[in-house]
Amino acid sequence: MQRRHLLQTGSALGVMGLMAGCASPSGQGPKVVVIGAGYAGATAAKYIRMWSDYGIQVTLVEPNSAFVSCPLSNLVLGGSKRMADITSPYDNLVRRHGVKWVQDRATSIDVDKRLVQLAGGSALPYDRLIVSPGVDFMWDSLPGMKQAGAQDKVLHAWKGGPQTLALRQQLEAMPDGGVFAMSIPLGPYRCPPGPYERACQVATYFSQNKPKSKVLILDANDDVTSKGALFKKAWAERYAGMIEYRPKHQLVDVDAASGTLKFEFNDDLKANVVNVIPPMRAGDIAFKTGLATANQRWCEVDFLTFESKAAKNVHVLGDAIQIAPAMPKSGHMANQHGKTCAAAVVALLTGQSVNPSPVYNNTCYSFVSAKDVVHVASVHRYDADKKTMLTVPGSGGLSAAANELEGVYALAWAQNIWADTLA
Repeated sequence: MQRRHLLQTGSALGVMGLMAGCASPSGQGPKVVVIGAGYAGATAAKYIRMWSDYGIQVTLVEPNSAFVSCPLSNLVLGGSKRMADITSPYDNLVRRHGVKWVQDRATSIDVDKRLVQLAGGSALPYDRLIVSPGVDFMWDSLPGMKQAGAQDKVLHAWKGGPQTLALRQQLEAMPDGGVFAMSIPLGPYRCPPGPYERACQVATYFSQNKPKSKVLILDANDDVTSKGALFKKAWAERYAGMIEYRPKHQLVDVDAASGTLKFEFNDDLKANVVNVIPPMRAGDIAFKTGLATANQRWCEVDFLTFESKAAKNVHVLGDAIQIAPAMPKSGHMANQHGKTCAAAVVALLTGQSVNPSPVYNNTCYSFVSAKDVVHVASVHRYDADKKTMLTVPGSGGLSAAANELEGVYALAWAQNIWADTLA
């Protein structure tokens, strides 16, 4: 959403209150609690403070000590980025914007009393609650992964953080001539093109360091779910004989001790390094609170405000929601959710009108090598009759081909969205 449009609708109040000193919390005014400081939650916390002229108190509950980006995390596997390159502090949200950061974990929500219970024992009252929990995994569908130690050996690395580095270390320890096998769940899942980018990044590392090795992509879907032609072109031209793509491979179990993947209709497969991206659902706090009403996986929301359809005064953002048609679960889209929700929450708490026609945009870059990149982009607008977001006809589009200039754009995009979320 563009700032001028927010000002026209009256949803953003007092954006000019950015002079020195205005970000210090006053202890007065309505209370908003935000659970989760990823692309959606951190953005919402920042912009509620800004657009309320720092009149609304915001408490951000986030147990991690720093923000680690999932976008670009595959580059750590490829070796062109380090963990430090995708890690940012939360300091500016506190220092510049007066957000109160509580480094703790939310364990339960009392929607009637409007209280968030924390693992540390305290409880936070709220007038409006924003739940941005990301995704958690449906391990019940893979019984072997619930065995002791299995998840430490067979990694998902689908949340930027320690597992990203651990998977890189597994690749480094693998012998030349070994096999890296990655399983992809049926959609929807976080970041549709992410697994295929990962295959490219692992192949980039192998090409330079272990040229006899192989990458197997074992996809439960019927075909590549995003940028299919572009990825297949890269695999054929850059990694011929190294990357093998196998669709319609529905994973049903894993033997972590032997590195064996078991499929519904296909033969078992062993690999030196096994990377299982499991089926996903809304994060645990949303799931336990009963917010995940769509197939007990995803949270249904009003796309004008992101208020939950299951609980009053509770808003749900990011990858946890039941998406609109053609809306990806991506970092850029989560950032857009955060801004739209922030404007709506400010309006609801200050007696203003909620914007009746929000517009979101999304761009997703994928590195097919250390420098060459492809992208997909889209624009989504609210349809009042269908009460959902629909793709604007003719908007966005795909790259013509992978190239280094898009790589420059991708890195600039990352720096800009990190600043928009956290600075």
